[in-house]
Amino acid sequence: MEILPQQFRSPELYGDYWFNSDPLPISALRGYTILIDFWDYACQPCLHTLPYIKEWHKRYSEKGLVTVGVHTPEFPFGRDPMNVRAAIEKLGIRYPVLMDNDFLVWGAFRNQVWPTKYLIDRHGYIRYLHSGEGSYQNFEHAIQSLLSEGGYRDDFPLVMEPVHDFDRPGAICFRATPQIFAGWQRGTVGSVEGYSPESTIHYVDPGIHLQDRLYLNGNWFNDRNFLKLDESDGAEGYLIVAYQAKDVNAVIKPEGEKNFQVFVHQDGAYLTAMNKGEDVTIDDQGRSYILVNDAKLFSLIRDTEFGEHTLKLSTRSNGFALYALAFVSSIMPEMVSNN
Repeated sequence: MEILPQQFRSPELYGDYWFNSDPLPISALRGYTILIDFWDYACQPCLHTLPYIKEWHKRYSEKGLVTVGVHTPEFPFGRDPMNVRAAIEKLGIRYPVLMDNDFLVWGAFRNQVWPTKYLIDRHGYIRYLHSGEGSYQNFEHAIQSLLSEGGYRDDFPLVMEPVHDFDRPGAICFRATPQIFAGWQRGTVGSVEGYSPESTIHYVDPGIHLQDRLYLNGNWFNDRNFLKLDESDGAEGYLIVAYQAKDVNAVIKPEGEKNFQVFVHQDGAYLTAMNKGEDVTIDDQGRSYILVNDAKLFSLIRDTEFGEHTLKLSTRSNGFALYALAFVSSIMPEMVSNN
């Protein structure tokens, strides 16, 4: 967490769409402590941070804290107000959320990372910021400090217990595979066919998969932001990635067609009740799949331990558009203090 001198005034909050509130200009909030959270509803680290933001709003809103979420879209479908509204309702967000589709607020704050949290004091100065996950206890202490500066004199609650093991101060985690993007603008594939922008390429699975790279089989359309199956006559296509992680999530959007199945395999086998993600269903034949009907981050795999594995996603639907794969680490058990 970065502590800033009291000399950086907060930019204003401008946007066409506000949820849960009328527009809230910073200039109208003098006397309050303000928490600004830059996030995206399909961003894995943002969703890891969200329980803390929601609880801080609940704990401190009556003590002088105003919480504002700035939804700056990491993926194009995050520009749709209907998608954002549905996500806010599903996630149970009660504080004001501003849509920042054109990155105006993002740019004014000179922001660079999802998520990033800012604390603004009662005079409108940015006093604290933290980029990415972690440092939640320190940030909550900073909230309490600014509320005290603002005149709050009663006792504060104890800071939150960590929501995840890897949130604990001093936690040492395994190195997980970095996020993999699928579009030709930001993505990379291991397949020898490579990318061909805005066209369909026939890929052949080489059978050998280096870690942290996408390998495809079948006809796939190469969009700027995603890879989309483009088969005729309902032929199956699939993608494979070798990775290191405990959990795996995927950013997927239905393009044209909805309510289709994408089958999920780990290490050549279907998932079970022991390792399936929250969005995975297992049918009567033991096949594990997700049903794609919305653009969002899908929970695919929840292993009990960190490890090296291979993920395969297969489907016959040309509506399947993959934007990214995101991987979650875990703490090293031998590095956990017993004190």
